[in-house]
Amino acid sequence: MLGWLRNKLRPIEARSSGTGYTAQVMAARDSFISGRRGVAELTATVQSCVSLWEGGFAMADVSGTDLLTRQTMAMIARAVALNGEAVYLITDLGLVPVTDWEVTTKDGKPRAYRLSIPEAGGGRTVTALAPEVLHLRIGTDNLTPWIGTAPLRRSSLTGAMLYAVESALSETFENAPLGSQIVPLPDTGAEDMASMRDAFRGRRGSTLVIEGVAQATAAGMNPQIGQSPDQISPDLSKSMTAETLAAAREGILMAYGVLPSLVNRAATGPAVREAQRQLAIWTLQPIAALLAEEAATKLGGLVEIDTIRPLQAFDAGGRARALSAIVKTIAEAKEAGIPPGAVSGAMRMVDWEK
Repeated sequence: MLGWLRNKLRPIEARSSGTGYTAQVMAARDSFISGRRGVAELTATVQSCVSLWEGGFAMADVSGTDLLTRQTMAMIARAVALNGEAVYLITDLGLVPVTDWEVTTKDGKPRAYRLSIPEAGGGRTVTALAPEVLHLRIGTDNLTPWIGTAPLRRSSLTGAMLYAVESALSETFENAPLGSQIVPLPDTGAEDMASMRDAFRGRRGSTLVIEGVAQATAAGMNPQIGQSPDQISPDLSKSMTAETLAAAREGILMAYGVLPSLVNRAATGPAVREAQRQLAIWTLQPIAALLAEEAATKLGGLVEIDTIRPLQAFDAGGRARALSAIVKTIAEAKEAGIPPGAVSGAMRMVDWEK
C-alpha cells in the first residue's frame, strides 16, 4: 500500500526526443550566437566586400516607396553581408533597425516577432506581427527557411583559413626577430662580450646574438675563415604564406560575388568594369529583387530596386559599337534601296533595339 501511494505521489518524468521543438530552437539560436559572424570579418578582404555591397545598395534606384532611403539601404546591405539577414520594424516614422529578434512560424513562414530595438539609453522590446516587419534573408535552406546565412557562414573554412594566415603573419611581424643576426667576433672576456651585446642592442633596437668564433670553429688555426653573419629572420617563403593568403582572399572574394581580378594590381579598365558588372548583375541585383519583393508584400505597393544603372554596370563600349553598326547598316540599306520597315524588322529579330 505504501509503495502504491509513493508511485501515485511521485511526479511523472517527461522526456523529449532530440528531434523536437526544443532541439530546433537550440539549433537556430546556436547558429545566431556562435556561427553567424566569423572572425574572418575582421580582415580587410571581408570589409572591402562589405563596403562594395554597402555602396552598391546606397547608390541603388528605389521606386515605389520612400521608406528605403539610402542610409537604410546601406545598413541593410551591411547587415545582410555580415549576418545573412536584416530585420526592420515598419513604423509611421520609417524603418527601425532591429538588433535581436525571436520568431514564431507556421508552415516555415514567420507569423510574429519579438524584437529588440536599439536605443541610446538602452534597448526596448516590441512584439509585432509578420506584416509589420521587413525581413530580408539570403542563403536560406529548407531546414530553417526563416533564417538567412551570411557568405562567411557558408564558407567558414575559407574564412577561418584567411583569419589564421593573417593573424599568424601579424604575430610573426610583431614577435619574430626580424632583421636580427648572429655575428661572429673574436673571443674576448665575458665583460667585453656583454658590453658588445648591449651596444648592438642599443643601436639597432633588435636582438643580436654574438658568439665567439673559437666556439663556432672549434678553435681552429684560422677562426675568421668562412665566417659570415647568419640571419635568424624566419623564412616565410618556405611556408607558402603568400600563395595561401592569396588563395584564401580569392575564395572570400568569390563568396561575396567579387571577381578576384578586381583586386589584382595588374588589372586594367576593362577587367575592373567586368568585375563591377559581375558584382552588380549576379550578386547585388538578385538581393535587391528579394528586398523589393519583401517590401512590396509588406508595404502593399509595387517596389522596384535597380542597382545596375546607378553602378554603370553595363557594357558601354559594346553598346557604342552596336549603335555604330546599326547606323552603318541603316545607311547602307538606304543606299541599296531597302525600305526602312524591313530594316526595323530585321533589328527586332536580332533584338538590337533593346
